[in-house]
Amino acid sequence: MTTTPLAPTGSEEVASARLDRTKMRKIALASVIGTTVEWYDLFLFGTASALVFNKVFFPDLDPALGTLLAFLTFASAYAARIVGAVFFGHFGDRLGRKSMLLISLITMGAATFAIGLIPDARTIGIAAPFILLSLRLIQGLALGGEWGGAVLMTVEHAPANRRGWYGSLVQVGVPIGTLIANVAFLIVAATMSNEDLIAWGWRIPFMASALLVGVGIYIRLHIEETPSFTQVREQGAKAKLPFTYLMQNYWKQVLLGGVATLSTGSTFTLLVASGVSYGTTDLGHSSGFMLSVVMFSCVVAFLAIPFFGRLSDRIGRKKVILGGVAAEAVLAFPFFWMLDSGSNFMVFVAYALMMLAFSANYGPIATFLAELFGTKVRYSGLSVAYMLSGLLGSAITPAITVALLNATGQSSSIAFYIVGASVLSLIALLILTDNRNRDIDSVDLMQVSVASR
Repeated sequence: MTTTPLAPTGSEEVASARLDRTKMRKIALASVIGTTVEWYDLFLFGTASALVFNKVFFPDLDPALGTLLAFLTFASAYAARIVGAVFFGHFGDRLGRKSMLLISLITMGAATFAIGLIPDARTIGIAAPFILLSLRLIQGLALGGEWGGAVLMTVEHAPANRRGWYGSLVQVGVPIGTLIANVAFLIVAATMSNEDLIAWGWRIPFMASALLVGVGIYIRLHIEETPSFTQVREQGAKAKLPFTYLMQNYWKQVLLGGVATLSTGSTFTLLVASGVSYGTTDLGHSSGFMLSVVMFSCVVAFLAIPFFGRLSDRIGRKKVILGGVAAEAVLAFPFFWMLDSGSNFMVFVAYALMMLAFSANYGPIATFLAELFGTKVRYSGLSVAYMLSGLLGSAITPAITVALLNATGQSSSIAFYIVGASVLSLIALLILTDNRNRDIDSVDLMQVSVASR
């Protein structure tokens, strides 16, 4: 595999903008808090889908079917994320990263708060699940623009030798947001009866998200536009229609990047949504126990993701990601053997090991994807590729796991699914090139990010 070196295009001003560590810490904090809020909102829905939504919005259905429909509603946001990626990517590449980050955060917060206000199905009938679905779609639209912008705010500001580290800090928002979402549900579940939880208690974590959104907005109002986009704007090099230009010139990177990231969504959703449902419904664990397991694994990810991001600065993104994906495949069957063992301790071990594998995969992937695209369409390319992976992996994983368990009664069927997703990601990663040594300020990489044969 060969790559053609690109001449540096960054000005002295752009380089100096990356030497201010105080500014970088502020930017990293803004991105982490923002993504934490976004993922809190997103995975709060996943936790609620596993524990209460089948009873609140689908009460007259068989419990398994109700859970399946709740997870399909959960999955609907991933289709909306693609639309959001195109929409926010267009304006992010045309107008800048900062403004889109603020708009996406406000949109997500408003939709999440409104979910907490929806009357249940016994009160307003079939309108309840339709309102839930509509607000879930709005959540997806918002996240479609949030993640890519947050990654670029850090990666495009970061020094070249620490882009993997700073990009991984954005990824830390996922386990932190998930941890907070589960803590919120655990507190609510522990302080009231199951009847009160289903009747009104589940609404509290959704409405409490308004506090987190307020903090995120305040911090993001005080950050600067990225040096890379500023240079594109000054040079007049912006694409008129970023998505059109992206699909004409970078379609391979978009498709392969989406498939390469497929296993991250499948594995994480297995842990935080499907695993909770399986542990409570099929293994008989309490919801409190399974939420505790998820929280423990999120602490593991919080520590491991930055480690693997920094490691990718030293040995390359691709090597670290390939190791993580391979580990996910190897652990797929042992993960369920440990869950099915009947030992509470082994459940914790299973989650910790799989979360370590996920962290090696997920930590460097944001920077890896960002480096596949030139600055003029990087917001669009990064967002669409990542949201495509969510549609292929995260969106369908909960519904598929429920369907597989109902059809086979064997947890091994889910393990085969995880192995399949990992193999597809490995193939795509082997085709793509690690671009960590390229100039992040290159306006247009065209198609050099795909390995030549």
